[in-house]
Amino acid sequence: MPRSRPPADLRRAPQQERSQAMVERIVTAGQAVLEREGYSRFTTNRVAVEAGISPGSLYQYFADKHAVLAAVVDRHSAQLSTQLTGVLTAHLDRPGPELVRATLDGLMDALEHNVEFLRLIVEQLPRAQYGDRTAALEQRIGDLVSAYLQINRPRSRVHEPATSAWMLVRTVEHLAVQYVLEDPDITRERFVEELAAMVLAYVAPHR
Repeated sequence: MPRSRPPADLRRAPQQERSQAMVERIVTAGQAVLEREGYSRFTTNRVAVEAGISPGSLYQYFADKHAVLAAVVDRHSAQLSTQLTGVLTAHLDRPGPELVRATLDGLMDALEHNVEFLRLIVEQLPRAQYGDRTAALEQRIGDLVSAYLQINRPRSRVHEPATSAWMLVRTVEHLAVQYVLEDPDITRERFVEELAAMVLAYVAPHR
């Protein structure tokens, strides 16, 4: 997997490959500690021990535990973004129903990859502090959806593609996350079909 760009909250951006590897090592350790200890017991000392480095080495790159957590969330969002944009771009030339179902399946695959980590991010991390870390992901997906809606505007009810894209991305995201976390007595196949029907009905032209 290609290395993601450095987190925005780094004290100093790593220039050399060795420094980049150290940052990645710290972020990986941070995720492991978060998954094992939870948010309330997350500390830079635990992350340093997990990474096999001194606290001083960690502080060369991250000012505090919040910076490490932000980098963990950023990497998770970047991985989701890469996976979802890959699915979207691969199906942009397909009919609407095929695009919607393929994208929803890709979203479910991504969210189900590590359910407990997703639960930690959604349920334990303070939204006021970390909630906006997913903004770039939502914007990137929203831009692609908006572009698709603009291209297909004559064949839909959409008048303002950007507005409709904003509504769709956040509605689908919320429902998909809650489905994964709540694990209701609904098969994934049925959930995807129902959600696809909702999305397609929203953009369908008025009769």
